[in-house]
Amino acid sequence: MRIISHFAAVALSLAVAAPVAVQAMETPEDRLSYTIGMDIGQSLAEQGMDLNIDLLVEALAAAYAGEETRMTQEEALAERDAFMQRRQQALEAERGQAAQRNLAEGQAFLAENRANPGVEETASGLQYRVIEEGEGRSPEATDRVTVHYRGTLLDGVEFDSSYARGEPATFGLNQVIPGWTEGVQLMQEGATYEFFIPADLAYGEQGRPGPIGPNSTLIFQVELIEVHDD
Repeated sequence: MRIISHFAAVALSLAVAAPVAVQAMETPEDRLSYTIGMDIGQSLAEQGMDLNIDLLVEALAAAYAGEETRMTQEEALAERDAFMQRRQQALEAERGQAAQRNLAEGQAFLAENRANPGVEETASGLQYRVIEEGEGRSPEATDRVTVHYRGTLLDGVEFDSSYARGEPATFGLNQVIPGWTEGVQLMQEGATYEFFIPADLAYGEQGRPGPIGPNSTLIFQVELIEVHDD
C-alpha cells in the first residue's frame, strides 16, 4: 500500500499524530482518508525517523486547509534537503562499517577454512572442495555453461538458488563474477564443487542489492551440467 510518494512522506515527516476521537468510517472518502493515513504511518515507520507526531498533524492539517504554516515552502525544502543529506551520510557510514566487518569476517573464515580436509586454494585466493567429480568436458572462460547452483552467505542465508527456481541456469562464464569464471573452469561436466569466494572475486565493496553486503565472502555449491559448443 503506497499511495503517497517517498518525498511526500518525507515532507510530512516534520511532525507526528496527536490522539483524536475515534470516528466512524461510513463513506468512501472516510476509508480513503484512513488508507492514506495508514500509508503515511507505515512509510515513516519504515524510515526509522524520530518525529514529533503533534507537529506532523498540525502541519498536515494547515497545508491541507491552505492555511498559513510556521515554515515557508523554501524553509521546508531546505529542511528536507538537509535531512536527506544527513540520512545519506549516515547510510554511507553504516555501509563503511559493514564493509570492514564483512571483510574481517571473510578473511577469518577463509583462513580457518583452508585448513579443512578436502579444501584447495588457488593462487587468486579462491577456495573449493570437490563434492563429486565429473567425467565430461571442462569449459573455457568464454564458453557458455548450464549449471545448478545454490549461493549462501557465511551465516547460511541463501540469497540465490537455481534449485529453488526448479530449473538450471545457462550463461557465459565471462558474464559472471571472477570466482565463478575461475572456479567452474576447474570442473568437468557432471561434477559438483563447493566454492568459497573471497569478496574481491565476488561483488567487492559494492555488494549487491539485498542480502549481499559490501565485501561479502560467498559460498556456492555448483553442479556443472553441460558445456555448450555455441
